[in-house]
Amino acid sequence: MALEIKNLQGEVIHTHDGDDLRNADLSDANLRYADLRGADLFDADLSNANLRDANLSNANLRDANLFGAYLFGANLHYANLRNADLRNADLHYADLRCANLSGANLRGANLRGANLCWMRVNEKTQF
Repeated sequence: MALEIKNLQGEVIHTHDGDDLRNADLSDANLRYADLRGADLFDADLSNANLRDANLSNANLRDANLFGAYLFGANLHYANLRNADLRNADLHYADLRCANLSGANLRGANLRGANLCWMRVNEKTQF
């Protein structure tokens, strides 16, 4: 079964083979403006994906590979990014309020202008 990923206007922007996004390979995908609110992307590969202005609020991105992902202006409010690989990700102006970044790797990530209020980190979070 194919799963359709839609933008905020409801238009299909990507079709994924499979019925869920856990462990999905979305590397290099163009998901700009994707509406992924509350999506379960546990252990998904989103490396080098274009997620500019995507809505990932309340999404489960635990253990996800977001290496080099373009998340400019993305909404990650309340997202679970525990143990996510965000190395070299572009998080310019991303909304990370209340996001769980415990154990995440943010080395080389661009956080310029990002909203970091109340985000959760721990001793394993790498900057």
